Amino acid sequence: MATAISTGDNATPRRGKIADFVRRNPTIVVGGTLMSLIALAALFAPLIAGDPLSFQPINRLKGPSAEFLLGTDSLGRDVFARMVYGARISLLVGLSVAAISIVAGLFVGLTAGYFPRLDTFVMRLMDGIMAIPAILLAIALVSLMGASVRVVIIAISIPEIPRVTRLVRSVVLSVRELPYVDAARSNGTRAFKILRRHILPSTIPPLIVQATYVSASAILTEAGLSFLGAGTPPEFPTWGNMIAQSRLYLSIAPWTIFAPGICLALVVLAVNLLGDGLRDHLDPRLARRM
Repeated sequence: MATAISTGDNATPRRGKIADFVRRNPTIVVGGTLMSLIALAALFAPLIAGDPLSFQPINRLKGPSAEFLLGTDSLGRDVFARMVYGARISLLVGLSVAAISIVAGLFVGLTAGYFPRLDTFVMRLMDGIMAIPAILLAIALVSLMGASVRVVIIAISIPEIPRVTRLVRSVVLSVRELPYVDAARSNGTRAFKILRRHILPSTIPPLIVQATYVSASAILTEAGLSFLGAGTPPEFPTWGNMIAQSRLYLSIAPWTIFAPGICLALVVLAVNLLGDGLRDHLDPRLARRM
């Protein structure tokens, strides 16, 4: 009996904490829920959708039905299956670009912010990369290296690195002059140890938020490249390819373009909501104000 009572008493505060978190962070809950549903659909695509590459010319441009939930495209391919499998590529590109740009930008930003002798050279190099429009740089790299998912990820990651670098550098410049960092430096602590123990933890919260925005930007850029024919190969079931291939049939088969367009908007909305919620939750000044 004592055990049961104790368990119940512990469960009540836990439920109260969860309810309080949901009340204080609705954007995190909404964005996280949407992203979880999309990620689960992409993960279990073989179980909930058919073959996205199978085409049946006899069923071309058919509207939604019990057999084809979202209708078929101009080649008789299942729009629902292609939409679900397209989520895989979009999430893969978004997460990969966020990981690459965050890791590279963190290293470069820490180096530039902590070592003044390298700061000018590194930041002028980053400014030069930022001066090139991201979409043009991505198109140029895809044209030189060929269209593939790997090349698209690399092409989108390069323009994002300077943005992460500037964020990390600004944090390092504000933290490196704090008393505890000066104390560690005066005690003879090595620069690598100071960066790892005293400065790196301060960069984690803004980097988490930045990663969500980078991911959303990468998903939109990939869709734009695919729409222009400079992204993934046309046979790949990506949302950008679906929109590009269906734009000619908008007046007679609007479902072929609305489905991937709505999915693209939902993913970007979910990622941005998650990023805004994390920013409000991790910023101590906003937390105190709330």
